[in-house]
Amino acid sequence: MLQSLRQRTSDEGGFTLIELLVVILIIGILAAIAIPALLSQKSKAYDSSAKTLAQTSQTAAETYATENNGEYTFTTPSQLKTIEPSINALGGTGANTNEAELTEAKGEEGNKGYKVAVTAQNTKDVFTVVKKQGGEVEHLCTSATGTTNCPGHTSSSTSW
Repeated sequence: MLQSLRQRTSDEGGFTLIELLVVILIIGILAAIAIPALLSQKSKAYDSSAKTLAQTSQTAAETYATENNGEYTFTTPSQLKTIEPSINALGGTGANTNEAELTEAKGEEGNKGYKVAVTAQNTKDVFTVVKKQGGEVEHLCTSATGTTNCPGHTSSSTSW
């Protein structure tokens, strides 16, 4: 009888407690590496969405000028939204979601230039397109901390 008990215990295979702890430790290390990388990608996606909306707003501003004798006489984001319905203008649904929102749109320099500004809702970075009277276009970024260099940009360059 004792012989059959010994044979039964030697036949049973399994993992020891130490082997299981090593596997859990390895999984924990991999998770610690992956989670921060995924979170930074998320903020980059929000900023990318805001940049896209800024470029869409820029196109809508140019369309507006084409329809108004070459002048940028708009004063509110909703005026550009009438030209391009996909624009999420200030006061729209963006305030309650994670979508980027067009927060400023106005003609400048005697309506011969314009400024459009888009805010990424999660990161609060502001992406601005400014067209000067002479046709020169600037792409500016202001981070949520108030500095003029957004994440992923060098301190000497504010252009995106």
